[in-house]
Amino acid sequence: MIADLKPYPAMKDSGVPWLGKVPANWEVLPNRALFAEIKEREHPDEQMLSVTITKGVIRQKALLQNSSKKDSSNQDKSAYKLVCPGDIAYNKMRAWQGAIGVSNLRGIISPAYVVVRQRKDCVSRYFHHLFRTPQFAKEAERWSYGITSDMWSLRPEHFKMIYCSLPAKGEQIAIVRFLDHADRRIRHYISTKQKLIKLLEEQKQAIIHRAVTRGLDSNVRLKPSGVEWFGDVPEHWEVVRLKEVTTSIEQGWSPQCDAQPASDDEWGVLKVGCVNRDAFDGLKNKKLPPALKPIPALEIRDGDILVSRANTRDLLGLAALAVKPRQRLLLCDKLFRFRARPERAESRFLVYAIRQRTSRAQIETSTNGASDSMQNIGQGVVRNLLLTLP
Repeated sequence: MIADLKPYPAMKDSGVPWLGKVPANWEVLPNRALFAEIKEREHPDEQMLSVTITKGVIRQKALLQNSSKKDSSNQDKSAYKLVCPGDIAYNKMRAWQGAIGVSNLRGIISPAYVVVRQRKDCVSRYFHHLFRTPQFAKEAERWSYGITSDMWSLRPEHFKMIYCSLPAKGEQIAIVRFLDHADRRIRHYISTKQKLIKLLEEQKQAIIHRAVTRGLDSNVRLKPSGVEWFGDVPEHWEVVRLKEVTTSIEQGWSPQCDAQPASDDEWGVLKVGCVNRDAFDGLKNKKLPPALKPIPALEIRDGDILVSRANTRDLLGLAALAVKPRQRLLLCDKLFRFRARPERAESRFLVYAIRQRTSRAQIETSTNGASDSMQNIGQGVVRNLLLTLP
């Protein structure tokens, strides 16, 4: 798509670092010349809207349906700001992260948000695309103020100081048409690829399930397992509980850590996400502050089997094997750790067995927690998992 675009015959320096060069016939204007702030209130019965980083302005109902967030808006919504179709709204505290966009809806948003409306005869979706670029986000960050990044705020008076490029209206329409078309095509490609990935993941799980419950010989003689969900198993296999073929389970320590990962010569505490994929990911850790002493007994060792004990329902109970992990990684308290008894079981086989669907079903029926966003399992659930073992 990009390759088909023709270059402009003449370019000029915009005089604005974040814009760089722009077509010679484009204007470069401050937002104060393009937008007026809107503070219309007293519409408490309008639908609630939210401004998100990923999608821009959406119905709050849609946001709450797809997340663990709860409605934190005031019961009295008379002070909430009215947003009309074509208005641009942004979250002052998150504009530098991309929480800005044009609204296709009529509704109200938090008084803490900012609503602006075009002064000139412009195409609002042109600015929607412009304001959601990484380059604009960096410029919004430059104009945001606060003691820390969590408190940075892009105030309306500073938003108005930012300069933007403005093509003629006909060209704005053409740009929006091109970008919307490209967006639809890319979303279609992504959706198709995601469906393929899902099918391949299902196929992979079916192969794993077959291998760890029936083995590789399709002609093997079978016997009743005595467990309903296993059905028949190879006659020389046995049904065991995980505790019979592993060492005792332990869990770790989760002190207050720095957000960034530890370097190779620093101590880090693993994050629960280190077991989310098929392989152990030691990069998922947080740096242990120098003021805290590490607990050497909790250091991850080669051959450790790790299982998440606290996570969302679909990620709870996932397992991974630590294979030659880097030094100075500590077990966190959201992970269980144990090792295979070498005379009874092979570590990789156990990890596959824990991750396959009959084990997942056992785990999912034994979870507890206030919401799907954070579920827990006890040591007893993991220790008593039923597995088939050759």
